[in-house]
Amino acid sequence: MSGHNKWSKIKRAKGQTDAKRGQVFTKLGREISIAVREGGPDPEGNFRLRLAIQKCRENNMPMDNVNSAIKRASGAAAGGAALQETSFEGYGPKGTAILAQAVTDNRNRTLQEVRNAFTRGGGTLAEAGSVAWLFESKGTITIDTGAANGEDVALAAIDAGADDVSIQSGYLEVYTAPNKLEMVRKALEQAKYTVSSAEIAMIPKTTLELGEDDALRILKLMDRIEELDDVQRVFSNVDFSDAVIEKFRAGT
Repeated sequence: MSGHNKWSKIKRAKGQTDAKRGQVFTKLGREISIAVREGGPDPEGNFRLRLAIQKCRENNMPMDNVNSAIKRASGAAAGGAALQETSFEGYGPKGTAILAQAVTDNRNRTLQEVRNAFTRGGGTLAEAGSVAWLFESKGTITIDTGAANGEDVALAAIDAGADDVSIQSGYLEVYTAPNKLEMVRKALEQAKYTVSSAEIAMIPKTTLELGEDDALRILKLMDRIEELDDVQRVFSNVDFSDAVIEKFRAGT
């Protein structure tokens, strides 16, 4: 499962340091729009909006921008093309599974862009349902353990209702049922653990380990897809080693 976490950490690091912060904020604004459309503009009664706002904080999006996005979304019915959520499935090199989630006002345009990204990256866009069954929706919480004992954090997460934990060097990833994500996050924060991210993600049921060259090709393909304006997030069933992650980061 740890492959998801490592990819997320790469994207957060890029979002905080590169010149594409504006693109990150645009994507977060779209996520807010979908959340408001589904559950209204009040975060107290809209779990998805609370998650979106938390993600904005993780990416250092100013609260003025967040509030403006909520206001715009509240009045979105006044015109303009409607945003819709969609997903795309495909295969990367070595038959690896890739799942991309998008928010778009023109699915045909986004489909063509995603298809081109797969092709240029050595992959193939597949029919709906081809790889989605390899993933399951999970709440994922990343804890920066720091000086804390990873085993103690893991026990606290399980006691709070987590399904599983993965202890890594310097951090711990907690997996929950989607409807328990907020409950577990709050319990860990109340226990004074540092929650660096919390989101609903598509987690692979089983993972693949690849050689360095093939793993780097997958990372570059995922990066190419997620750089598209309409794509919100990308998942794969590859478990990337720390060495591959560092090599990829050094080259981006």
